[in-house]
Amino acid sequence: MTTDEDGSPCAGGDPYALVLRTGHGPVYLRLADGRRIRMPVHCWYAQPTLADESVLTRCVSPVLDVGSGPGRLCRALLGREVFALGVDVAPRAVAHTIALGGIALCRSVFDRLPAEGGWQTVLLIDGNIGIGGDPRALLHRCIQVTASTGSLLVEVDPDDVEERCTARIEDTHGHEGPPFPWARLGAPALLRIAEDLALGVTDQWRYGHRRFLALCHQDTASARRR
Repeated sequence: MTTDEDGSPCAGGDPYALVLRTGHGPVYLRLADGRRIRMPVHCWYAQPTLADESVLTRCVSPVLDVGSGPGRLCRALLGREVFALGVDVAPRAVAHTIALGGIALCRSVFDRLPAEGGWQTVLLIDGNIGIGGDPRALLHRCIQVTASTGSLLVEVDPDDVEERCTARIEDTHGHEGPPFPWARLGAPALLRIAEDLALGVTDQWRYGHRRFLALCHQDTASARRR
């Protein structure tokens, strides 16, 4: 998950900026309709879980981790001698990644990126399919940076949901960060968008309550099924 904490009018009081500084929650994703979803801050700073491992074992170098946060996945890949670059708009998240030996850029996925069209694996994990509030535009952009033989590994909501919304990060005291566009997407919605974008599904799996899909260009997907 990633938001731009430096855009907050709350200065140092932005809950997302604070949680990135301390590594401790709880913080919540507050949706426009009032729903509140607790963010798994402890997971962002912990060692990869078994569910994460199911993603890491499917990664082919080089890997681009979109919305990499504090960098647990890209750092784990580098530890396995798989080149991985994290991109995140939050400077503190990027600084944390680099301080612990990872490689990361403070940049939006919609900005110009290194090696465009050459990434063999692009990750959208931890709900990052919601970045920008428009999953179709995000997937289209990820296709642009992925190699023709590469894959997108996407984590989706475990429920059948498709929604775009405005959200804020909120702490237990009701302090809020700035609003940002967000989206939640389940597998059926992702499959519809993927088909429209000429993407095929080469794999889908669950680990506990988490659900993932692997997407690639339809020609590549057809070749892999032969």
